[in-house]
Amino acid sequence: MPKSDRFSPALLACAVAGLTLITACRDSNTPSEAANVPGPPAAGVPQSDSGFMSGVFGSSDQPPSQADPGQLGVNTYLWRAALDTISFMPVASADPFGGVIITDWYSPPESPNERFKVNVFILDRQLRSDGIRATVFRQTQAQDGHWIDSPVDAKTATDFENSILTRARQLRIANVQPK
Repeated sequence: MPKSDRFSPALLACAVAGLTLITACRDSNTPSEAANVPGPPAAGVPQSDSGFMSGVFGSSDQPPSQADPGQLGVNTYLWRAALDTISFMPVASADPFGGVIITDWYSPPESPNERFKVNVFILDRQLRSDGIRATVFRQTQAQDGHWIDSPVDAKTATDFENSILTRARQLRIANVQPK
């Protein structure tokens, strides 16, 4: 066998040392231990200062160790309130774990030459006034039938946000009142 086809002892020693280093550097936590180790936030999942998770049926007062794995990644009240508030518009996309709701274009019956689209972002796991952001887009129809982007009053997005917050507070109050 030619000398170039064989492993040299130095090359073999380097390969063994490399494998040993890789094995030594791996995470030795068992899966159950690793689940309890805090790590960086997942991309697209809003985080709050408390680290508490609100769930579909729970409250935002449950710590992650007691949270149900099927729970939302955002505040339940804000999520439900956002869906209730934009229920008159067709929803194009809704991500309850990332907290993003995107509507399709909606034309009010009283003004068919005008249409709106809303993007709602839930930014926190707590029911807070700065935990919601809405963006409103508007288009008007030109004489040739094409849609043209039109300016939207900044107050419109704020009104959407306030409506969502009001509805979220109503949902929370209804949930905590004794029955």
